[in-house]
Amino acid sequence: MNDAEREAAAPGFPVVRGNLPLAAPLAWLRLGFADLKACGGASLFYGICFAAVGALLLLAFRHAVQLVTAVTTGFMLVGPFFALGLYELSRRRETGEALSLVPTLAVWRRNLAAIGIYSLILIVLYLIWARASLVVFALFYQGGMPTMETFVTQIVKFDNIEFLAAYLIVGGIFASLVFALSVVSLPMMLDRNQDTVTAMLASFLALVRNLPVMLVWGVLIVSMVAIGIATAFLGLIVTMPLVGHATWHAYRALIEPVEKTL
Repeated sequence: MNDAEREAAAPGFPVVRGNLPLAAPLAWLRLGFADLKACGGASLFYGICFAAVGALLLLAFRHAVQLVTAVTTGFMLVGPFFALGLYELSRRRETGEALSLVPTLAVWRRNLAAIGIYSLILIVLYLIWARASLVVFALFYQGGMPTMETFVTQIVKFDNIEFLAAYLIVGGIFASLVFALSVVSLPMMLDRNQDTVTAMLASFLALVRNLPVMLVWGVLIVSMVAIGIATAFLGLIVTMPLVGHATWHAYRALIEPVEKTL
């Protein structure tokens, strides 16, 4: 389907599949890895961007740990938007189009209004999370503001457990909200010219109808992001493209395709 046909056939509310097998996320990762290998440098370009942004944030705020944690972890909240190019690469491989980087760089223009509104929602959630993170530090962190070295040591040794618990709970709430709204939102906006509200509602419905599967998928995403960050962001070069491509296949598995008319 070309761009003109996609714009002319903006569908109604999508049909969301339910009761997917528990092992479905592993299949999405396998398909995503196949996309990663096929797309090569184009996929890794986005991974390098993720890693570079993470490293720059750490460098810029290295003397303010409370800001490092808020900005770095919060950056992952807006990750779905930065993965748009990866979704497009997977779509192109699916349709047999050229797997080149340049056409994916401005793919957000295809559905500018919906993607723009969705991005603003993510940015607002990001800013609220950054403020909430500072509040958690102020209320629960004991012993004064640490250096990055002492902070990492405390995490590894599970010191300051009240702070860690509060931070994980608050961060988990924000991450769960973003996850619920973004399971298939952006791939759907990209592929079907869907509006923002419908795409977010479909994502939430996909999560509700496949809750055990989505829990597994969420754990896998968090694990790969954690590995990427724990390796001084270098791991993000591979893990983030893998998650992005796998998300496209999650969308394909969760949403019935639009019926073609003659």
